Amino acid sequence: MFSHTRLRCSGRDHGGPHHLVVAMPATLLLFAHVQLDTTGDFRRDAPVDDKQYLLDSLKPAESWRIFRIMAEFVDSIDTLSRVERAVSVFGSARVKPEDPYYEMARQLADRLVQAGFNVITGGGPGIMEAANRGAADAGGVSVGMNIQLPCEQKPNPYANISINYHYFFIRKVMFVKSSVAYVVMPGGFGTMDELFEALTLIQTRRIKGFPVILMGSDYWRGLLTWLKKTMLAEGMIAQKDLDMIQVIDDPEQAVKHIERFVIV
Repeated sequence: MFSHTRLRCSGRDHGGPHHLVVAMPATLLLFAHVQLDTTGDFRRDAPVDDKQYLLDSLKPAESWRIFRIMAEFVDSIDTLSRVERAVSVFGSARVKPEDPYYEMARQLADRLVQAGFNVITGGGPGIMEAANRGAADAGGVSVGMNIQLPCEQKPNPYANISINYHYFFIRKVMFVKSSVAYVVMPGGFGTMDELFEALTLIQTRRIKGFPVILMGSDYWRGLLTWLKKTMLAEGMIAQKDLDMIQVIDDPEQAVKHIERFVIV
């Protein structure tokens, strides 16, 4: 027996929540509702267990998860479609307010807003908090795209638009889709992931090229040396690939570089 139903997607649009009308067996429908309602509670203080390994848990029999994935995409696209000329700022969640990189990120966001740009971050503490803070204090749009993690990440209070994600890959798509430039500050694996994904997509012409700026030259020196003396020297990349990266420590100069490529 099949039943038509409306599945609510938690969109924040002008007309209210989105609904998807689908037909499915009544027993499967009940199962889908139960699963969708009970898998969303992934608290920061929750114990680490197999539930956090989202990709490992995707099985053919669990195709109902597509509704949660669709809901995240719908919510994100709807919200971010109203945020124009956005620059994404990446960096470590572990940087403290007294760190010079924190102040550099705050000043950068302030200058970006004054130049007519909006700011997007991963929504967490550290560098992300600093950039959201600088943008909000300057009266600009300050977007925090928070990811639900079992440790470390929690939303900072300076994002005036906040989006919560369950899946990393959706968040990564939305960063690329919504940005006119990337500014990458010192960070760990997550920061490197965002940096090299953007470079790969530009290199392979899957997206239009945009400015990719590294701030904090002392931090990046070792990586850049390795890229030149190992990866470039052994023919794994071309010089034009390295030329996609600009190293700029001064917030004012970083904004001017972005302005040369982006019409505000």
